[in-house]
Amino acid sequence: MTGSGGGTAIAGKAVPPETGKRLVSLDAFRGFTIASMLLVNNPGDWSHLYAQLDHAEWAGWTFTDWIFPFFLFIGGISMHLSLSQRAAAGASKPALLRQLARRAAIIFLIGLSLNMIPHFDFSIVRIPGVLQRIALCTLLAAPIVLYFSWKQQCVWIVALLAVYSAMMLKVPVPDLNGVWSAGALEPGRDAGAYIDRLLLNGHLWRRVKTWDPEGLLSTLPALCNLLFGVLTGHLLAGSAGKKQKTAWMALAGLICLVSGLQLDMLLMPIIKSLWTTSYCIFMTGWALLLFSGFYYFLDGNNSLRMQQLARRICMPFIIYGMNALFLFALSGLIARMLGLIKIAQPDATLLSLQAILYAPIKNLPVAPVNASLIFALLFNLAMFCIAWLMWRRRWFVKV
Repeated sequence: MTGSGGGTAIAGKAVPPETGKRLVSLDAFRGFTIASMLLVNNPGDWSHLYAQLDHAEWAGWTFTDWIFPFFLFIGGISMHLSLSQRAAAGASKPALLRQLARRAAIIFLIGLSLNMIPHFDFSIVRIPGVLQRIALCTLLAAPIVLYFSWKQQCVWIVALLAVYSAMMLKVPVPDLNGVWSAGALEPGRDAGAYIDRLLLNGHLWRRVKTWDPEGLLSTLPALCNLLFGVLTGHLLAGSAGKKQKTAWMALAGLICLVSGLQLDMLLMPIIKSLWTTSYCIFMTGWALLLFSGFYYFLDGNNSLRMQQLARRICMPFIIYGMNALFLFALSGLIARMLGLIKIAQPDATLLSLQAILYAPIKNLPVAPVNASLIFALLFNLAMFCIAWLMWRRRWFVKV
């Protein structure tokens, strides 16, 4: 989620990007993703949700399952374009590697700090998390992006997915009852869950405590989503025409969608909690298709009039996208505070601030799922007001 300037391959000789302007489509796609995250993460009532606004229970996918891989894909594009620009300005590869390591450490600590609330007890804190996974992917991707060509990066993606698939399907591990088996892609029974219990016991997802959706092993295919973004960055920084770039992204997206569906049937089902190989490739397909649309209308269209109209329509997303990481962390903090702050009522009961704010909406003459959605939309609107104020004052928080 860094700057979105352009450039060419890091592993080879870096040259200046085509233009010093920001890639507006990348900001807008990032903003779309953060707005979607705020919508699905902040319902009024978790027991009343539209199916598409919650993760698939296990196998399968929903709109909500788009969001995390989109963040990684966007991060990969940004990483390539930003590093190319810095390399062209004279920064050395070791210096860039140190910058990325520092950035990854800060993001990891932000995520871990959010997990510490409200107990601030490291002995029980959940160590994995969304920001922590983004940080690990950034750290692992850094040397691959800096020291390998785009063709070699393709080899890395294939190798990582092959190793992950082999470990998940072929390596026998014990389940919670001590029964050894291989290829059990069920909650708590897979190889990744075993590794997490072995290395992070007592620091896993509080809801189940025996496995984690952001576990260590499944970081490998998540890393590939970021590397797919890096490859897209290579395309964007290349010499092809803008319409050709759009067409290549759309074609690659369709190929990834079909491939992901084939892998879903033949190798591993699409399971977000395990970040299966099919899920990784399938979601890359969606990311490419959606981003190609943003790119065509906001950056790649030869019609200046249409481009200006598209930018006006997408301005809320663009504003969101300028401070995505800050809004991600702030929204998580606010949501936790709304649940933790308790206020005494006339009948001596204690209600959370979230429950108090939701009560008037809950009492509206609408279906419970719609009341829950209204709260999420209002939360999103409140966060947009913060984003708009920061944008107006030119406050851009970067790591």
